[in-house]
Amino acid sequence: MKTLLVEDDVPLGSSLQEALTKGGYATTWVQRAPDARRFLRAQDFGLALLDIVLPGESGLDLLGWIRAQRLPTQVIMLTARDAVSDRVQGLDAGADDYLAKPFAVEELFSRIRAVTRRAGPQRSAQWRVGSLTIDTAARRACRGANEIALSQREFDVLLVLASEPGKVFTRKQIERASRICESGDSNAVDVHIHNLRRKLGSECIETVRGVGYLLENKP
Repeated sequence: MKTLLVEDDVPLGSSLQEALTKGGYATTWVQRAPDARRFLRAQDFGLALLDIVLPGESGLDLLGWIRAQRLPTQVIMLTARDAVSDRVQGLDAGADDYLAKPFAVEELFSRIRAVTRRAGPQRSAQWRVGSLTIDTAARRACRGANEIALSQREFDVLLVLASEPGKVFTRKQIERASRICESGDSNAVDVHIHNLRRKLGSECIETVRGVGYLLENKP
């Protein structure tokens, strides 16, 4: 899942970005609300982690802007303010969850998984990811009006990546979900990713070094 982290504490922001990236979340870290708005206008983020106390505009101000723009981004507030009234204020303002500092990274990941489950995966048989349209029932993929000829295994790999656009999938996750591990070829994922990039466009699938691959959700 593509994640936007808004945190002005540099040591905390750096450590969270590293942990989230290792956990499979393609994470962009900014320290101020105006920078966050700039990224949110330009890209689709499935999740935003917002500190409440920021220089200038607060995380609550940014949350209000996100909801006013009707962005589908799930929002978890991260803050040292742990009073009941503070939690109620954040949730009433439109946050999907609220996590008080200090917290364990494992708890943050658990909250993210819970928020993601509530949001739900792709449900329709017609999936739209950027310029791609994927018909899961007919097992067809199109870019604009043009159908893309994919092998069975290529389509299976694409389906895994498209199930959560912006999320980084490891090779092992792709192998298990697409069942290509049954072929016994240790390079199968890389081969299929190479072929998908050739057919879909090299910009569609991003490599996150040392982690895995993600499908971009850009027009």
